[in-house]
Amino acid sequence: MSVLDPALQIRRDPRGCWRGLTILAGAMLLGMTTWFSATAVVPQLRELWSLTPGQSAWMTISVQLGFVVGALGSALFNVADLIPPRRLMLFGSIGAALANLLLLTEPGGTGAMLLRGLTGLFLAGVYPPAMKAMATWFKIKRGTALGIMVGALTLGSATPHLVNGLGGLDWRLVIAATSLLTLAGGLIAEFLGSDGPFDFPRAPFNPGQALRAFSDRPVRLASIGYFGHMWELYAMWAWFSVFITQVLSNDGWAEPGGTGALLAFLVIAIGAVGCWVGGELGDRWGRGNTTSAAMIVSGACALLIGFLHSAPLPLVLLVGLVWGFAVVADSAQFSTVITELGDQQYVGTALTLQLAIGFVLTVPTLWLIPVVQAAWGWPAAFGLLAIGPVVGTIAMQKLKQYECRGTG
Repeated sequence: MSVLDPALQIRRDPRGCWRGLTILAGAMLLGMTTWFSATAVVPQLRELWSLTPGQSAWMTISVQLGFVVGALGSALFNVADLIPPRRLMLFGSIGAALANLLLLTEPGGTGAMLLRGLTGLFLAGVYPPAMKAMATWFKIKRGTALGIMVGALTLGSATPHLVNGLGGLDWRLVIAATSLLTLAGGLIAEFLGSDGPFDFPRAPFNPGQALRAFSDRPVRLASIGYFGHMWELYAMWAWFSVFITQVLSNDGWAEPGGTGALLAFLVIAIGAVGCWVGGELGDRWGRGNTTSAAMIVSGACALLIGFLHSAPLPLVLLVGLVWGFAVVADSAQFSTVITELGDQQYVGTALTLQLAIGFVLTVPTLWLIPVVQAAWGWPAAFGLLAIGPVVGTIAMQKLKQYECRGTG
């Protein structure tokens, strides 16, 4: 096992914990579907609203920035520690569903980007509280449980590529359906979910706590590791489909776009397995060792794969699958450290702030990859992402001294 308070002599997680995991993971996946909705239909919206390539990219980036604004506001006002997490998931889901549904009014490029930003803002009330709620059910297998949660989110991230690869669906149907699914996720969390026995103490309102969240060195190191991880993750997810489509074009495929989308789905979706494996290893081998190993592998793939743009497709796909597996295998372990070593009254605030800063760091790499690729090619573009795993690995190796291992 990993980072556990040695005073807690707990040999197994409580009865009902896996049922709690199933309900909360399903609720979070449904609740977050509006994050992926516009990405799935961007090709249609590009033609319908005459979006430029830059505006198309901002349909995704706006959600990231909205999430950051919502998360920073939540952290500043301790929202995630003042409102019960499942209740907060319901409120966030209602707001995100309404903002997403307003896209059906066809507001055009600028209006759509504002609505996507609002969607991200409300989703900051879904993702961090879901992680906190799950932590109330687990002590022994907490890393595995949170890994399964992030694995569910990873599958959701891969879904737009599957939709596009299969030819897409009418954009209005996608928007309406994802709004209903997000609302359903909030309702499931509030009315079918339940809190586990390891509840966190209630916190008094303390705006200064957001600024002090990283004063504990283990929390600070785990956050630096997470920031390095996020520098790489979303840029890889966003641009791998473009890269693999180019590889297919070099190979002379007749319709590289559809096939490229399907292959990108496989590469991203395998990360769900990586999250589960990363959780199991984190609980047994330690968070520092597990996250470091994952980042070393993913960083190596980032450095290598750009040189394979003219290589045989099976080799490119193999490296891509390894990269997709490793690039997100460590994700939940950074959050797990916060729940284990952070100030227990303000775990929600620390988690939310960690996620907010991490998502800020996705924006420059999402923007830089096409710029660097156009100037120096794929080796330089993907190689840029390896900076994150290097910094993250150094931080997580320093974290190892704070881990307390037992057996079980």
